[in-house]
Amino acid sequence: MIRLTNINKQFKKLHALKDINIELSKGQAVSLIGPNGSGKTTIIKCILGLVTPNSGQIFFDDININEQVAYRSRIGYMPQIGRYPDNMKIGQLFKMIKNIRDTESKLDEELYYKFKLDTILDKSMRNLSGGTRQKVSAALAFLFDADVLILDEPTAGLDPLSSEILKEKILDEKEKGKLILITSHILSDLEELTTDVLYIQEGKVIFLKSLSDLRQETGEEKLNKAIAWHMKNSMKHDLRYIKIAK
Repeated sequence: MIRLTNINKQFKKLHALKDINIELSKGQAVSLIGPNGSGKTTIIKCILGLVTPNSGQIFFDDININEQVAYRSRIGYMPQIGRYPDNMKIGQLFKMIKNIRDTESKLDEELYYKFKLDTILDKSMRNLSGGTRQKVSAALAFLFDADVLILDEPTAGLDPLSSEILKEKILDEKEKGKLILITSHILSDLEELTTDVLYIQEGKVIFLKSLSDLRQETGEEKLNKAIAWHMKNSMKHDLRYIKIAK
């Protein structure tokens, strides 16, 4: 469904992405994991068309995204930090987004109501807590029943109840066969949601594996321990290669 081929991106001297080759399909819930500054957000922004790679191609349903813009309407995006006009009220924001999309498809307002945003429509964005702002971003991401959901640190700042509501919603959408790409530093959150793990470091893909294969390979059930095992053994392999090369 989404394919990145030989993607490279540089920001001045920073080589943010280095020959990224990945393919993501319907029905996958892919956890995008890596250290801070590894290139996770850059990958997301390239897929969304917000950042243009220096080289390589990105395909959505086998069509180069440079040849279309309509594909973006099939993506629901929840940014790590939602930035909205400070003087705009919640009700005005939702009305504006609906008008911009101008869609006749049925809206998915489940999170809108479960987060009780309908009761605070007159609150301006500048007066919202970080958690409430996250709820607004989540409700907007799911609002148009998109085929693809890209969620960047979705549970950050949410209280435990709201976090569970959001995770249940993600699981429901996964069961519908949607493609979900999700980042989080809270790996315990991802364990419940993940079918596949995409690990990147210093702009390179280290591996893209199913969670079941990763667990079988490492012998670890916990995602954080499986990742640690894989990285530790990869480092040992690299050290052996360096010694042989010498």
